[in-house]
Amino acid sequence: MTASPSTKALRQCVLGVSVLNDVDLTPRERYVVVDGTPPVRVPWKLVRRAVAGADPASPLARTRLATWLHTARWIADLPPDVLSGLARPYGIAIDHPLHPGLDWVRRRVLGDALDLGLGFAGLNPAEPDAVVPVPHGLLELLKVETAGWWRPASLYLEEMGAMASQRWRREPDQPLRPMGDCDVVTLLGSALYRTVLSNGDPTGMRGVAVPMRSRGWLDLARIDPAFVVAAAAATEINERGFERPLLITSDEVKQALPGGHPAEIELRDGAAETPHLRDVLYR
Repeated sequence: MTASPSTKALRQCVLGVSVLNDVDLTPRERYVVVDGTPPVRVPWKLVRRAVAGADPASPLARTRLATWLHTARWIADLPPDVLSGLARPYGIAIDHPLHPGLDWVRRRVLGDALDLGLGFAGLNPAEPDAVVPVPHGLLELLKVETAGWWRPASLYLEEMGAMASQRWRREPDQPLRPMGDCDVVTLLGSALYRTVLSNGDPTGMRGVAVPMRSRGWLDLARIDPAFVVAAAAATEINERGFERPLLITSDEVKQALPGGHPAEIELRDGAAETPHLRDVLYR
């Protein structure tokens, strides 16, 4: 097991976030103050929790902490009655680097690939259409009581799943796209949506590629094997979906096992010696 990062290392990470991620904050002996009205005091134990085991000097740790502190400021700026109206479902891969934590999870879809929990629409002023997942520890810190918020959010997910299903029936050859405040990853959490997609194949199961939150592809037989891996790696971390293809049924979302070298397989065939000539029989 790796040792827990020291407060000194965490302090350096906090200062890096302040400079590189433009978060107004002040490190104190017992906590970090996120400036604003009201100020948010984040104990060092929660800073350690936000880093979630990453090396405090790494870009991943700074990204995790910056996301946590930005979200703390946005949540503190809004009263609970406004937040309740902004509550939305949010889906994320269980192995995603920015997963909000197990205590955030409200539902894990069978297959151990997709978790669902609460997010909030319109928190980020720079991306007002985005849904931001909020870790449970942050809500506890700010004393935001979310009991009763998940049921309306889950019903909203099924409503958006029904609308997305109708669109797919009309346009079966088009890529999967977001519907309402639910992106493609979140829509896969809808049982109705999964049922419609999987029933489109006689086997009752369907392969799907969702390397980014905004798009998904069903016809994997026509997709380069290296596409999913490459597209996920090229996508910004907060917009990344699943790093490998999925197999979905009405009840399950299963991700392909890691391993293999799809990019190497594609590059294994040598280039043609005369690419400008076609194989024809001359008479």
